Amino acid sequence: MDKWVEIRTAYHVAKLGTVSAAAETLGVHRATVNRHIDALEAHLGSKLFQRHGRGYVLTETGRELLTVMGRADEMVADFTGRTRARDTELTGEIIITTVPPLAGRLMAPIMRFRDQNPKTRVTLLAEEELLKLEYGEAHVALRGGARPDQDDYVVQDFERLDFGLYAHDRYVRRRGLPGNAADFATHDFIGIPNRRGGSLLEAWLSRIAPEEQVVLRTSDVRTTQDAILAGVAIGFLPEHLAHRYPDLHQVLPPRPEWSIQLWLVTHVDLHRTDKVQAMLKCIKEAPLPFGNVEERLDSGP
Repeated sequence: MDKWVEIRTAYHVAKLGTVSAAAETLGVHRATVNRHIDALEAHLGSKLFQRHGRGYVLTETGRELLTVMGRADEMVADFTGRTRARDTELTGEIIITTVPPLAGRLMAPIMRFRDQNPKTRVTLLAEEELLKLEYGEAHVALRGGARPDQDDYVVQDFERLDFGLYAHDRYVRRRGLPGNAADFATHDFIGIPNRRGGSLLEAWLSRIAPEEQVVLRTSDVRTTQDAILAGVAIGFLPEHLAHRYPDLHQVLPPRPEWSIQLWLVTHVDLHRTDKVQAMLKCIKEAPLPFGNVEERLDSGP
């Protein structure tokens, strides 16, 4: 190995056929190439090349060098390729944040991401509090409601959740269905705690039903679903979720003002990183799960 530089130089002369071509490829002067060959031949005690006016011709020893170095070159190229492949493997942690009712939407994408990147680990922070991407609290956020407007956020349209008004057979057998707008005031409803004052669904409900007819309030769609299926009252459900239950009656179909837009949000400094792009791809390609997702019923964060 103490003659590795000289061997490498001789290999390039043997492969390319001239000192000039080898010098250009190696980025050295022609005199350096000649010096390396002379030193290597002296070390080996054998000539590698027969010199003539048009270039260098390999001797038997030179041909053996070319064969050995050719195999070594292939091994080095293979090693380099495998090393680069390892370097491009995604590793470490990626943090996703969303509100609890939307966490179910992320399960299939997380499974796909882990299948594709087994050396990674995913942390899912399902919290009511909005984490700050600019402080590195999360890499990717799934949010609903108004479009996030921070200057350093990359915001992408994702999906719209369409809500309708539903009642179960159990409720219908007890109370019937509203026949017209006036009948709404005599029926029981499931409402949403209007803590932020921004719930479009709650605003609509307050206009058509007296306060005393709102018999249950919850911001959790699973609780709303359970209450509707139990026949407690009439309530809002995402259309894709309601379709799972044949005993549900659609009291009112989805309206545009009841829809909730979902957004994928990243920070501009991390948006182009391989890990974030891989997770975004998995989220975008995963189909909307039927019955396995909990969506927020108010206009959300």
